[in-house]
Amino acid sequence: MKIVIDSREQLPLDFSRWDDVTVEMAGLPVGDYALRGIETKAAIERKSIDDLVGSLSSGRERFEAELMKARGYDLFVIVVEASMDDVAQHRYRSKMLPASVLQSLFTYQARYGAPTLWAGSREGAAYAVKSLLDKFLREHVEGLKAILKAHDDVAA
Repeated sequence: MKIVIDSREQLPLDFSRWDDVTVEMAGLPVGDYALRGIETKAAIERKSIDDLVGSLSSGRERFEAELMKARGYDLFVIVVEASMDDVAQHRYRSKMLPASVLQSLFTYQARYGAPTLWAGSREGAAYAVKSLLDKFLREHVEGLKAILKAHDDVAA
């Protein structure tokens, strides 16, 4: 599997523990991680807890613009390197209230179809990104195989 990491990603996740994953840096239209060749079908937005809260407060307009662009994607997930409890316990620098953080994320899921996955750590985030992209790729490969088989049967 070939994962593309956005060239603006400041602290890329480490995928070196998986032999079947190669990574390359390139500009992505949306998100921080995507699959080579289908960058506009599936993407993952990775957030540390402080980056997440910043995106919901001072960076809200830019973040919502990105979520709007991702609306047409088959898969777009916000993967957070923290737990929901970390937010509830206010384990971040901003003065934004935990309830405001969580309600914003619930709104984004309802409005833009962008769920939040609480990965708990950077390692958990790498596992989540790899797994989500791998499952997406496998599902689409199987779907394409079925289409090709159907067309071979018709052509015969």
